[in-house]
Amino acid sequence: MEKKLTALSRRAFLGTAAIGLATPAIAQVNSTEYEAEVAPDWAPMGPVRRNASGFRAQDWQPYFSNLRNGAVLVDISSRALHFWSADESVYKLYPTSVPMTEDLTRRGRTKIVRKVVGPDWRPTPSMKKRNPEWPDYVPPGPDNPLGTHALYLSWTYYRIHGTHDTRKIGRRSSNGCIGLYNEHIAELFSLTKNGTQVLLI
Repeated sequence: MEKKLTALSRRAFLGTAAIGLATPAIAQVNSTEYEAEVAPDWAPMGPVRRNASGFRAQDWQPYFSNLRNGAVLVDISSRALHFWSADESVYKLYPTSVPMTEDLTRRGRTKIVRKVVGPDWRPTPSMKKRNPEWPDYVPPGPDNPLGTHALYLSWTYYRIHGTHDTRKIGRRSSNGCIGLYNEHIAELFSLTKNGTQVLLI
């Protein structure tokens, strides 16, 4: 009888422990945003929000009529980038940084027109107006806000690029571009080509 009680107690304990361990994960998935201080090199100081909800797989059909040249969907609200290869054999989902404000955000259809490893960076005229203390030019390297790779879009000044400041990912922290972890942009860079269609929603 004592052995049976011990076995039952052990099962009950393990079941309770499993529920306890699962709770933080459930809480994290269900949480929407939290505030955190961030001081990136090329963005204003102050609290920003990191999104932890709505990060889920998507189907391409509601957004594209075909997958010719592959397709990239950037969801500004969930701060996620989805990629589908032309033959549907590859699907990727990456967390991103998105523009800080709605007036810096652009939505609609565009495409990749240029791919650069080790991009250099120049602030746009409007960036310089807002931040006159910023440098006129930053060469490739660890201080470059475009990270290790950049995908140039057909819209002037807009890019999907990496970042050396990993605190930016998952946040409204960019001046208009879409940012990824350097390892993710390197992978996306290898999967896309000039002509890959891009939709920002």
